[in-house]
Amino acid sequence: MARAEEGRPVPYPNHDVLIRGGTLVDGTGGPPRRADVAVREGRVVAVTEADARGSGALPGGDGRVASGGRAAPGGRAVLVIDADGLVVAPGFVDLHSHADFTVLDAPEAEACLRQGVTTLVTGNCGMSPFPAHGPASQGSPLGTGRDACLPGMDAFAAAVDAARPAVNIAPLVGHGALRAAVLGQDRRAAGRDELARMLRLLAEAAEQGAFGLSSGLIYAPGRFAATGELVALAAEAARRGLLYATHLRDEGDHLIEAVEEALSVAARSGARLQISHLKAMGPANHGRVASALGLLDAARAAGVDVACDVYPYAASSTTLTSRLPAWALDGGVPALLDRLADAAVRRRVLDGLRPAVGRTFLPEGVVIASLPPGPYAGRVGDSIAAIAADLGVEPAAAVLEVLAAHRGQVMIVNHAMAERDVDAVLAHPSSAVASDGWVLRAPGDGHPHPRSFGTFARVLGRHVRERRVLGLPEAVRKMSGLPAARLGLAGRGTVAPGQVADLCVFDQDAVTDLATYADPWRYAGGVRHVLVSGEPVLLDGEPTGRRPGRVLRRPA
Repeated sequence: MARAEEGRPVPYPNHDVLIRGGTLVDGTGGPPRRADVAVREGRVVAVTEADARGSGALPGGDGRVASGGRAAPGGRAVLVIDADGLVVAPGFVDLHSHADFTVLDAPEAEACLRQGVTTLVTGNCGMSPFPAHGPASQGSPLGTGRDACLPGMDAFAAAVDAARPAVNIAPLVGHGALRAAVLGQDRRAAGRDELARMLRLLAEAAEQGAFGLSSGLIYAPGRFAATGELVALAAEAARRGLLYATHLRDEGDHLIEAVEEALSVAARSGARLQISHLKAMGPANHGRVASALGLLDAARAAGVDVACDVYPYAASSTTLTSRLPAWALDGGVPALLDRLADAAVRRRVLDGLRPAVGRTFLPEGVVIASLPPGPYAGRVGDSIAAIAADLGVEPAAAVLEVLAAHRGQVMIVNHAMAERDVDAVLAHPSSAVASDGWVLRAPGDGHPHPRSFGTFARVLGRHVRERRVLGLPEAVRKMSGLPAARLGLAGRGTVAPGQVADLCVFDQDAVTDLATYADPWRYAGGVRHVLVSGEPVLLDGEPTGRRPGRVLRRPA
């Protein structure tokens, strides 16, 4: 129970907080210990072994102790959080999020707070709202949230900060956005001058504080880039100390070749490499993550700085257009719709899609998550197999019918992974936990993947408490200290004096994900208290309404 000094309101800015008597799991992977954590003006000022004294203490400038219902030195009120029987941990850092397209509409980010998440890393999979130069820019490729097109990171940061988010945002800049700003949606190699322009835009984003560069090599226009283009951009990222995160070019039949390409880009450019949501799609490829992880281990032994991340679900979520052959997306979605309107060209697209059906594209496992108004709006939550059966057509033809009817803006949940592969990646020492989500509050429209609401609670409940895939200290490290270190996020990710007081307190016996594929619009349970920069944003399991988050910037 959290309480403040009697007669005073619960304090917020420039307050003191004492989290007393909890089990501290500090984000380093070290063993849990019973400790009190004292916070002053947004930072941890003391971590004291609780059983050495039996009660909490907040050190003051004159050495006095403030606890319980007394005021701290200087007259500031003390918020005391009784964490007896609870776990105290760093606020979780979601290393792979797409919230840059939704945070302006849902800055309260309740879905994150209820999982203990205090920082979202955005701009992943090559998608970012900046830089946007002209009508061919990328916009919102996920088909969800605000179509935010901004000229640069400064403009993005200004918009987000004005919205006053409850959590922090740490942006990457997307390769797809860079390419769209310079080449539009054309399927061709970048010329020398065009590549130089992309490099200048990347340098500008770095100078404005972006933490990294991302690529999404199954999405247009990023999928149109050759390896050499990626090497050139990753080399610029490396010169500027940025992380390079990549959604691999293939996560199915050519997974190993795609991992090899990513490692080649890192080795040739010198970039720090993060392989996003490592997985193997389709029954024929289940088990190949072991080989992929072996490649990462060998590259690391050879001096390549590489790691990966994972979400704890055996289904992905993406755009339905990403399943199509690359040539069909030359020129973007408007050009695709023109092709689908031409019967002869549509047959060619159909021929290009058919080989994936039954291998990496399982019609019974591809479920419509969201789409704009149109004739199939009532089929949200239904599978492509069910739609195809009702139409009396093959599944590949149903895909093209739904895309054409809904202007190419169709999101899916794709059940094509194996639980044992998820466990293998999750257990690997280099992997961080990440949601790949973008839905920040409930309820809403559509049938989204439950990972937006449950990723971090699911790891703590299902994979730590119930199945013991991970121990608690290692799980917390994968959700805090490890992703903060990969990103170069100074002052966050661990609990120690001097660190920013992004903290969460949860009940390890009760923490759980409640969102399911059938019923996704449910917040996680078991997280009791969350602080962002020392300010309570969740107390006794309920949002406080305070929104102290901001856009973080990497020092130039």
